[in-house]
Amino acid sequence: MTDVNLLRICIAGACVLLIVAIYFLGRPRKPDQGRRTSSPRRDESRREPTFGEQIENQSLHAEHDSLASDASQSELDLLERSLDARGHGQHAPSAPTNPALGVRTDEQFDRIVTLYVAARAGQSLAGPDLLVAAEKAGLVHGHMSIFHRLIDGHPEQGPVFSVANMVKPGSFDLSRLQELSTPGISFFMTLPAPISALDAWDAMLPTAQRMAELLDALVLDEERNALGRQRIAHIRDDLRAYDRQRDQQTIQPKW
Repeated sequence: MTDVNLLRICIAGACVLLIVAIYFLGRPRKPDQGRRTSSPRRDESRREPTFGEQIENQSLHAEHDSLASDASQSELDLLERSLDARGHGQHAPSAPTNPALGVRTDEQFDRIVTLYVAARAGQSLAGPDLLVAAEKAGLVHGHMSIFHRLIDGHPEQGPVFSVANMVKPGSFDLSRLQELSTPGISFFMTLPAPISALDAWDAMLPTAQRMAELLDALVLDEERNALGRQRIAHIRDDLRAYDRQRDQQTIQPKW
């Protein structure tokens, strides 16, 4: 092969390579070609939940936390309004059935013991059912338009414990009983009570359990947890110590 022929072959090969390079480099790129794209799975994991999903994912415990917080405030509001009404001759917002029943004989108290009877998730307690359950449990509608447990034969000594509505302002307006619907009710006793703290607890707990049974509801402790035997035993020990301390304070020293 002559040098001229070899040169012609080299030139022809170079031309072919040049044409191929021009073809591939001159093709238009796809819109997303050459750009970094995020992984669909990663985007999905970072997606913020919608408002509807947040509502669906709320737990029963979170729901009771909110209710119990409102109930605790309602209890304090009820006590404050009760003391204010006695001091200034004012009346509760809704007229109670028996205004004199459940009035505290002493404005001083140093502790509140609380239980809750809460409706199951997605349910509520109806006014007529509440009234029937309260009557069966031995409660009376009285001062501040809430329910009270009184000492048999001595109602003038004040309430052993009271039952308020979880929904503010905490009262039960019997004139609108058919419209009443609430997520739960709050049992509370103020100490010192007209009887010993332990006896008051032994009256309040069975009443709460009885109403929960009648209303198909749940009994919760003051921390909005299901009330178990261990917690009940702890509360009884605590109240027994409270009674012992008060007994020691009332004993006069002998000189």
